[in-house]
Amino acid sequence: MRRALVLARRGWGRTAPNPMVGAVVVRDGVVVGEGWHAEFGGPHAEVAALAAAGERARGADVFVTLEPCAHHGKTPPCVDALITAGVRRVIVACADPNPVAVGGTAKLRAAGIAVTEGVEREAAEELNAPFLFALRDPARPFVTLKLAVSLDGALAPGDRTQRWLTGEAARKQVHRQRAGADAVAVGIGTALSDDPALTVRSGRRPRVAPVRVVFDPRGRLPLASQLVRTAKRVPTWIVGDALPPESAAALVKSGVRLLPAAGLPAQLRALREAGVGHLMVEGGANLAGALLGGGFVDRLVIFQAPVLLGAGALPAFGVVSPGMGAPEQWRVIERREFGDDLMTIYAPAGR
Repeated sequence: MRRALVLARRGWGRTAPNPMVGAVVVRDGVVVGEGWHAEFGGPHAEVAALAAAGERARGADVFVTLEPCAHHGKTPPCVDALITAGVRRVIVACADPNPVAVGGTAKLRAAGIAVTEGVEREAAEELNAPFLFALRDPARPFVTLKLAVSLDGALAPGDRTQRWLTGEAARKQVHRQRAGADAVAVGIGTALSDDPALTVRSGRRPRVAPVRVVFDPRGRLPLASQLVRTAKRVPTWIVGDALPPESAAALVKSGVRLLPAAGLPAQLRALREAGVGHLMVEGGANLAGALLGGGFVDRLVIFQAPVLLGAGALPAFGVVSPGMGAPEQWRVIERREFGDDLMTIYAPAGR
């Protein structure tokens, strides 16, 4: 199953809105076929693995990271392929809560195929956390907040002269993470100070480029900014509630889409209704504080650089005002080193 999870990750950035899925076919203790969902609309993992195994799939065990689908979507039901192949047993990491696809394990059992469920369930659910979240809570996107901080917990020096805290390896990892999101967002302060592009420029390119989002209540994003100048090539949205008519008209003419909404909960809801299932937020401090304080952050990604910024630096969490939904405790999902920088991924306790 761990091998199937590794295979599933090969679909990163290519399968949305479908989940990433991997499958391994084992007969007499030997792997005879492997597969993964490589592209939205393409063969599912089970079908690819069965094709690789051929006749050796008869009487074999199939390990799959998500419950095989029982419906006919862009491809035929995976359970039918498993039944036709004559497999002996199917081992499933986690159930598929999608009401359209549900029922796969029941259909397999009805066909006389043994089913084992829950093997490496937590790892499989983490792999597709945004997909599973969207089925449970359609009111807002799954939010990943990424921050680069110093050893003393600051985002930037007092004079704001240092553009990068982290090294090249960590920055490349951020681009790979962007490829797995539907949208990449910043607050207007970051947009004004950094003039970011918010595109994926390292690693495998996603099937669909993430939408660039700016939380900009008063329409201050300059027409000369990278985001506006490239808005007709890469979708760029502004979320706000008090844009002056002149600014709004000029931005729309440049290709920017406006999502009018007042207050963070309504703004997140507007993004979800516009099709954003996974929102990756990269700053700044005020937006990060509002998201954390409101309990809207589902994964917190901290890249810690081995530098001290000292007195006067911009604190990463100094603007957080805990609200009713703000988690008090976080659990560690993953830790990895990228050059001299340490990446830690946290999830709110209980989620």
